[in-house]
Amino acid sequence: MADRTPVALAADAPSKGGSPLLTYYDDASGERTELTAQQVGHWAARSASLLRDGCGLRPGSRVAVLLPPHWRTAAVLLGAWSVGMAVSFRPRATAGLPVLEPGADQPYDAVFVTPERLDDWLEDVPEGVHRYVVGTGPGPLAEVPVGWLDWSTAVLRHTDAPPDYAAIRPSDPASPDGTSYDEWGAVARAMAEQLDLRAGDRLLVDAAEHEQPLKWLLAPLGAGASVVLCANLDRSKLDARIATEQVTRVL
Repeated sequence: MADRTPVALAADAPSKGGSPLLTYYDDASGERTELTAQQVGHWAARSASLLRDGCGLRPGSRVAVLLPPHWRTAAVLLGAWSVGMAVSFRPRATAGLPVLEPGADQPYDAVFVTPERLDDWLEDVPEGVHRYVVGTGPGPLAEVPVGWLDWSTAVLRHTDAPPDYAAIRPSDPASPDGTSYDEWGAVARAMAEQLDLRAGDRLLVDAAEHEQPLKWLLAPLGAGASVVLCANLDRSKLDARIATEQVTRVL
């Protein structure tokens, strides 16, 4: 785990081939989506291409990702980090982690929000910012406000060829507060150690209880673990799911 920066995690995903990396459940809708490591890598690469080629952004550009734990969130985050973006994320304020509020002093170059959070942003995103709505249900969104784009449709127009990861230096800023990729990697390693995660673990995460990507994405990926991410978790199904998914750790 010595070089497990967010960029390294994005670069590693396709190389792990067909092994399951992220399984997403929504017990409210009945959705179950399983992505292999290679598929996560492909979605991340498409997201990277969307930002780099579609939006014309460059390393150091500021990207706001205000999304709940979801497989699409993983694609957006890993994609943004893999092309050197400085990413802010705020599912819920957490002490010691980057936070973001509408109307931040410096404008962001791209914003990703769910339909449920659009009202927070419709009046606060200045002209020139690339705006994407990311749905948490299957398929494209039925309706998107003027000036915004549906991520699930836009991202498919872009290549899943991996970007040049070597162009991003560990000392580059991974978030607008200046925290570097290397520093985020160290935080992820410390969190993985705190959670006692090991390579080959299969971690079940209650999305409502652990919204920060550090816990449900960076720490397990950095440790070589796979994730079973559960939204709207029905605890009556927990024991059966642990057995079915061969879960080794529960968070």
